[in-house]
Amino acid sequence: QVQLVESGGGLVQAGGSLRLSCAASGRTFSIATMAWFRQVPGQEREFVAASSWRYGPTYYADSVKGRFTISRDNAKNTVYLQMNSLKPEDTAVYYCAADQYYRGPRADEYDYWGQGTQVTVSS
Repeated sequence: QVQLVESGGGLVQAGGSLRLSCAASGRTFSIATMAWFRQVPGQEREFVAASSWRYGPTYYADSVKGRFTISRDNAKNTVYLQMNSLKPEDTAVYYCAADQYYRGPRADEYDYWGQGTQVTVSS
């Protein structure tokens, strides 16, 4: 019903910035929440940020609060993650997620996922 494609990952030095994009297609009118998660190989998928699609409230993990900003462009059916003051511990594969209900930080609640984009932060 909904397809998600992430882009914008890459290699950046500590203290630098990167902007990720997630383009949604299909039944985009059904989306209530879009979110970003990240995962390091061998570790659990970690919540990063979420945004209510229609009404705008946002929520961030404590580890990224004040450094990352989630935003959206409804006309383009796209959600962004602006990442500033990046740290080596931010290195992970970043995934875009969406759901038809208002969701929180639990990855298993989201029905739709992108393929992931690699973010590497060097020391």
